[in-house]
Amino acid sequence: METSKRKKNILFITILSVVGLIGAMALQMIWIYNSYELIKNDLLKVSFEVFEKVLREETNLACKEIPEGTEILAGPESDSIPQITYLYEGVQNLGFEMSINRMDSLATAFLKDRDISNNLYVNLIDIKNDTIIKSSSVNQSDTHSKLNSKIIPIKTDLSQGVQLVLLNPYTYIFKRMGLMLAGTFIIMLLVIVCISYQVRFISRFEKIFQIREDFSYAMIHDMKTPLTSIIMALKFLRSGKLDNRQEMKNKYFDIAENEADHLLTLTNKVLTISKLENHKLEMNRTEVELTPIIDKLTEKFKAKSQKTVNFITDIKAETAYADAEYLEEVLSNLIDNSIKYSNESVEIKISTAQDDRYTMMKIRDNGFGISEKDIHLIFQKFERASATKRSRKNGASGFGLGLSFVDQVVKAHHGKIFVTSIEGEFTEFIIYLPLTDSEE
Repeated sequence: METSKRKKNILFITILSVVGLIGAMALQMIWIYNSYELIKNDLLKVSFEVFEKVLREETNLACKEIPEGTEILAGPESDSIPQITYLYEGVQNLGFEMSINRMDSLATAFLKDRDISNNLYVNLIDIKNDTIIKSSSVNQSDTHSKLNSKIIPIKTDLSQGVQLVLLNPYTYIFKRMGLMLAGTFIIMLLVIVCISYQVRFISRFEKIFQIREDFSYAMIHDMKTPLTSIIMALKFLRSGKLDNRQEMKNKYFDIAENEADHLLTLTNKVLTISKLENHKLEMNRTEVELTPIIDKLTEKFKAKSQKTVNFITDIKAETAYADAEYLEEVLSNLIDNSIKYSNESVEIKISTAQDDRYTMMKIRDNGFGISEKDIHLIFQKFERASATKRSRKNGASGFGLGLSFVDQVVKAHHGKIFVTSIEGEFTEFIIYLPLTDSEE
């Protein structure tokens, strides 16, 4: 129930984060679009103001060519017809035509004064028929993006007008928006990274909860059996029924002692891993004889295992620079795993060798092997990905601490551990321990 509720809460937070991201991106896009429209409208306004100035300047230049004393009739400015239209038409009526090309040059110069360097041209337009009479551009079929200013009429009957056409206006618009776009990109990137990190954190948090539950279940399950055995053994011993059966009494004492030792080993393993991860545990390294340790372990597992176990040893390196107690525990864990995750007939090969830098120890079994998908997970604490699949079929149990303990201890020795495996065929662990402190 608690797990289901937690998953629903995590899903809700994840959905909320994604919706928030989409909402933030949508608002940002709306802001960018509105800014784009404002800059575009501002460019149109500036272009129109400049073009009006160009038309006045062109009219003034035409007026200079008119003989002195000539009267130019100009009507009053109205809402639909600006004064410049009357003036322009008056000049035309005197037979003076204005130059579209000159207007083009003037517009280019005036716009540059406003820091607008776009190419442009000027069109003389038949307003009533919506056609171009004349243009300062040679090629009217170009594919450039264009921005057309409002048409300024040059005849009072509104039959003709002139229009300024800016080419590639978006280069200017996006140049004006450069800092905004860069800032938006950085902000959105940060938002995406933060939300991605949040989703990853939530997923990791869920995994931690799941690991905690799995560990609690495994711990209770794994400790329940030895505790039950100890309680049963003590009850029989306390009952007095075995007082006259010394051999059976000793057997029950052995059971209680072995199971208590098993519980203590599990507890110490958890504490050791915690200390190693917090760098609070130091290895007492000395030259350790390997043959006695290996012989002791092979005899121990032959005696206690319910499976048929055959050990093959190949000792080429007699010593290793290590903490004897922890090295024995490392080898014990690896052998125990080999037996757990194998069929009823187990063959384990233990070999040692040495080069000028490292002592190498190999433990190879003919067990179930580990899949490529799971092999990179096996040293993680509480991780029993491959082992869990096999345990369902073969009854292996544990906290998922064994290989994590092995990995941590080897690292504390400043050594390295590698694993190779083919699922269904074998698994081989190779440990490298430096010969001296100088190799660290």
